[in-house]
Amino acid sequence: MARTLEQERAALAEDERKLEERRQRLVEKEREAAIQVVDRAGLLKLEGKRLAGLMTCIRSLGIDEVEKRLTA
Repeated sequence: MARTLEQERAALAEDERKLEERRQRLVEKEREAAIQVVDRAGLLKLEGKRLAGLMTCIRSLGIDEVEKRLTA
């Protein structure tokens, strides 16, 4: 019986590992999708200094505030 319990533990560990890999792939896909949205908006074409300044402003104001100001 101990062998069966060990096998079950090993199977659960393997399932957890596979699930974690799937989660990581999903995070990577979401990141790639976000980068594509930024690229389509033309932000990746900005010079580095200008983009860094824009990102600093967004960080200081916060996403919600920037969104509110842009839609106003």
